[in-house]
This record gives sequence, structure tokens and C-alpha cells, in this order.
Amino acid sequence: MKLADINLMEPELFVRGEHLEAFRVMRAEAPVYWHERAPGQGFWSITRYEDALKVYHDPNTYSSGRGMSLQFNMTGAPESEAGFGTMLLTSDPPRHGKLRQIVNRRFTPRALAPYEPHVHRRAAEIIDSVIERGECDLVVDVAAKLPTAIICEMMDIDREHYDLMFTLANMSIGFDDPEYQQGRTAIETGQYAQIEFFSFFSKLIEQRRKNPGEDLLSALVHGEAEGERLTDMEILFNCLLLLVAGQETTRNAISGGVLALLENPEQRTILRSSPNITPTAIEEFLRYTSPVTHILRTAKQEGELRGHKIAKGDRVVIWNPSANRDEAVFRNPDAFDLNRSPNDHVAFGHGEHFCLGANLARIELKVMLEAINRRMPDLELAGPVERLRSNFVAGIKHMPVRFAPARAEAGTSGNAASA
Repeated sequence: MKLADINLMEPELFVRGEHLEAFRVMRAEAPVYWHERAPGQGFWSITRYEDALKVYHDPNTYSSGRGMSLQFNMTGAPESEAGFGTMLLTSDPPRHGKLRQIVNRRFTPRALAPYEPHVHRRAAEIIDSVIERGECDLVVDVAAKLPTAIICEMMDIDREHYDLMFTLANMSIGFDDPEYQQGRTAIETGQYAQIEFFSFFSKLIEQRRKNPGEDLLSALVHGEAEGERLTDMEILFNCLLLLVAGQETTRNAISGGVLALLENPEQRTILRSSPNITPTAIEEFLRYTSPVTHILRTAKQEGELRGHKIAKGDRVVIWNPSANRDEAVFRNPDAFDLNRSPNDHVAFGHGEHFCLGANLARIELKVMLEAINRRMPDLELAGPVERLRSNFVAGIKHMPVRFAPARAEAGTSGNAASA
């Protein structure tokens, strides 16, 4: 693969799995690379770990306030519709820290620890809903259901709406995938999902103003940043962020991690024989799958990386899967190694924008991994794996599997959290 032939704006490159070879070429030949394959759509590609950390940890030079994804920046949507400066992910210090404080305490290890038994119960319900069938779509029927149910519960969204939240999240992230477009263009798909989200949450916001609870939505409605309540648009955009981010990273790490186990049976054997390595295994799930493929920053002043002058206004894109497979940092980086240590990956980002829900994601990954290993020990692929058409999220849409049928344990077969 030649450097000039690499087009990171082409989603099919990621669907075919050729992006990892592209990143190897870029790390070796041009780790800081001006990538322009269409007029006016150029950006700096950052593919080495050391450079990724420099950008992540320098918000004074590299701003989040102009969007965090190439998807948002290439659609031509006006800033008022893109949420620039209003969401946690698209705000800079000190505003970012003030917004984060509103919900941060609900995602600390201490706050989440009492919640883990409930996550176990939810996972048991989900496995019960498929275990008697002996087959399922691991993504739709299992991996997606747990994070969807948990984030909806934390926002106090009724169970009857879980399917809608799952569908709209798919459309928001996968608007470039024909499966989720339903006859619309990519831009129309993203806009439709946003309108539906905002319509749904606008009603809930009014309810929480009158009857606040202990949920995340109430925290946003009644919280203050810099002495002022959030505007309705700030609440809406952060609701959208929490709902989508609360589903995507975990579901893709679960499905991608299980696929890696199926493709590396020796690692699956190690996990079964040494369940105490689960915490370490989870970090390798995250590094190896890198669910969020890229994060964008915009230079708000002149900078420099590896001798390259970064001009004010230039877009700078960190490619997480490449940083997570940097040969200078990770030994044998293309190997799936559940005993890998140290493993300071950037799957959750780094710096002040480190993933707010990282602690929750780790709990969900641990619980679901243990449940699948215990109750589906003979799990195997039963058909082709379908990947999301995206250069932003390393998503798996469908993953048919089969396993030995068994009886439901909790008496909840067919009554799992709907998603």
C-alpha cells in the first residue's frame, strides 16, 4: 500500500479492514501527514502514540470547540446544528470543566460501585432472552442491549423507549451506512435523528423542571455552569451525547472483543482458565478494538508536530487505532494479548476529554464478558460479520452466533431490556 493511495475519508477502507495496513504505512513514512484527497477537505493525520498525546494534552493549541469528528465537519451543517461549544465533547477549558462537573460525580468508581449488582441482573436478563434459542445476533440481541438499558435507566427513560433510543443512536453514528438511511441521504439521516432526539428530550426536560429526580437528565436541567443554568440547546445536545456515547463505545468493544476471542482461541482458553485476568483482558479489548476510530481537533493558534507547521484553523485528526498499535509503545501491537501489561491505550481518549463514562463502560464490559463466557462457552460464528460503514466508529452491525441452548436462569426469558 502506497501513502498516496491511502484515503482515510473512504469508509469502505475501514469496512474491508485495510485501515490498519494504511496506518502502518503512515506511522513508518509520514506519522504527521497532510491528508487531502478532495479540495478543501484537508487535515493533518496523527498516527503515532507520542504525537496523539501531545494533541490530546494541549487544549490551548488544539481546540475541541469546532467539532470532534470529520463526519460533522464534512456535512456542511451550520454550527447551530452541530452543537459546537455546547456539548462536553465540543467545548474547551474552562467551560468544559464546568459542564463536566454537573454530571461527573455520577460516573466516579464510588458512585458506580453500588450499581454493579444491577448491571449483573440486566446482563442475566439479556442472556436469558436468547439462551434457549441457541443462536442470536450478538450485536443486536446482546452487546447493544446492556449499555442501552443502563444509560437509559441513568437518564430515567422508560423501557418502552429503549428501542427508539437504539435506533436513533444507530442513525446518529451510522448516518453514512445505507442500512440506517432508510432512503435518506447521509446528511438527511443525521438531521432526522437529531430532530427526533430533540423532540423526545424536549418533553422530558419540561417534566424534569417540574419534577426533578436523581437522574442524569435532572442533573443537566438543574445544574449550573459558571453560575448559570444550561440553555435548552445545551441540555439537548448533552442529552444526545450521553445517550449515544453511552451505547456506542461499550457495544462495539463487547462485540469486537468477543470476535477477537473467536479469532484467537488460545486467548479464549487463557481467559477461561484464568478468570482473574478479566480486568486486564478488558483493557486489551479496548486497545485492540479502539471503538472510536478518530478524534478531531482544530488548531486555534500556530503549532508544530515533528517539524511540521500547523496553521491556525487546520484540522488535526488523531487516529486512535493507529496510536494503539504504535510499535514504539506496544510490544507486538497487532497481537490480541489478554495478559498485555502495561496497556496505556487511548481508546477512551486522553487529557481533559478522557471519556466521562470510562468507569461505567469497564463495569459493563466486565459483567457481559463474564456472562457470555460462563453461559455460552461454546459460542461460535454462524454467519458473516457485518461492519458499520464509518471512519469514525469501529462498529459491528451484525454478528450471527450459535451456542448450545440452555435454560434461562432468572425466569426472565423473553423479558430482557428491550433495545
